[in-house]
Amino acid sequence: MKLVVQVKLLPAAEQAAALAATLHAVNDAASWVSAVAFEHFGLKARETPLRKLCYGELKARGLGAQAAQHVIKRVVDACTTLRANIRNGNLGGERSKRRRKATSKPIAFRPDAAHTFDDRCLSWNHDAQTVSIWTTAGRMKNLRFACSPGALKQLIAHRKGESDLLHRDGMWFLIATIEVPEPQAFELKDFLGVDRGVVNLATTSDGTDHQGRRLARYRRRQARIRAELQARRTRSAKQLLRKRARREQRHATHLNHKISKQVVAVAARTGRGIALEQLQGIRERVTVPRDQRAHLSSWPFHQLGAFIAYKACRAGVPFVEVDPAYTSQRCPRCGHTARNSRRSRDLFCCRRCGLAGPADHVAAVNVRDRARTAWVFVNMPAPVPA
Repeated sequence: MKLVVQVKLLPAAEQAAALAATLHAVNDAASWVSAVAFEHFGLKARETPLRKLCYGELKARGLGAQAAQHVIKRVVDACTTLRANIRNGNLGGERSKRRRKATSKPIAFRPDAAHTFDDRCLSWNHDAQTVSIWTTAGRMKNLRFACSPGALKQLIAHRKGESDLLHRDGMWFLIATIEVPEPQAFELKDFLGVDRGVVNLATTSDGTDHQGRRLARYRRRQARIRAELQARRTRSAKQLLRKRARREQRHATHLNHKISKQVVAVAARTGRGIALEQLQGIRERVTVPRDQRAHLSSWPFHQLGAFIAYKACRAGVPFVEVDPAYTSQRCPRCGHTARNSRRSRDLFCCRRCGLAGPADHVAAVNVRDRARTAWVFVNMPAPVPA
C-alpha cells in the first residue's frame, strides 16, 4: 500500500533562493511543453513523440536530463488526468462551461506547483537528517530536514519511489512516497455501515453520531473573522489573513482523522468490515440555495471517505463502497422506498410498516445491508464448467 510522508526542509537563505529558482524554472518549462503538446497532439500527448519535440529545448533551458524527463512526464500525466475527468463527467457535459474551458487551451502549471524528484535527483541521509537535491544552480548537498521520529522510521524502512518538492506558505516540504506492506484482511463477521452527512459528519449503523455542529460553528466564526479583517484593508490585517490561511482546512482535516480512526477502531475490534456510500459527483448533482453554497462546498465528505479507506487497509479491515441511491428513503425492515417516508432531515418514518427512527441511522443500516449483499457476490466462487 502506497502512502506519503511529509518532511519539512530547513534551507538557508541561499538554499531557499536556489530551490525557488528551480521550482519556477521547471514549472515554466512544463507550461511550455504543455503548449507544444496541445499544438501537436491536443490532449492526447504521449511521452515518446513529445520527448522528440521538447527534450533538446529543455536541456538548452538549463534542465538536467532527469529533470527534463520528469517535466515531460508531468505534462503527459496531466493530460491523462484531464481526459479521465472528461470521460467520467467530472467537468460536466459537452456543452458545460467548465469542460469547454478545460479543452480549449493547454494545461498551465503554477510557478510554485510541486515538482517530482526521483532517486537520481534526490538522495537521503537519514542519520544526519539531510538531503542532496538537484537544482538549476547545481547539486545542493546537506540540506537539512525535520520530521517526527515515527515519520523518520517510516522513511528508513519503507521509502520507495519518487518525492515531490513543495513550497507552501513560505515553507519548503518534501512529500516522500512510502510503500507499506498490507496486512492480511481478517474473516469478517458483519459490516459496519457509515452514512456521511453535513449536520452529522458520520453516522454508523450502530447508532453512533459524529456531529458536525462544532465544525459548523467553527466555520462561521472563521468566516466572521475573515470578513472583519478584510474590511479593515490595512497591512496588519493582510498579514493576519495570510497567517490564518488554511486554518479552517487544517481543523476539518484533524476532525476527519479523528472520526476515521474511531470508525476503523470499532470495526477492527468487533471483527467487521466498513461500508460507505459511493458519493462521486455529488456537488454537481445537488443544488442548494445561495446562502448554503459555501457550507456545502466546504463539506469534507470525500476526504473522510479517503481517510477511512486507507486506515482500514492499514488495519486489515475489509472495505467496500455501495450504491447510495435511496439509502435515506428505504425502510430497512420492509424494503418500502418512498420520498415522503423521510418526514424531515432528522426523522424517518416508513409509510408502510411504520418503522421510525433517526434518518441518518436508517441510511447507515441500509448501507450495511447493501454491503452484505455486495460482499456475497464479490466473494462468490467462479462456477465450475460442466
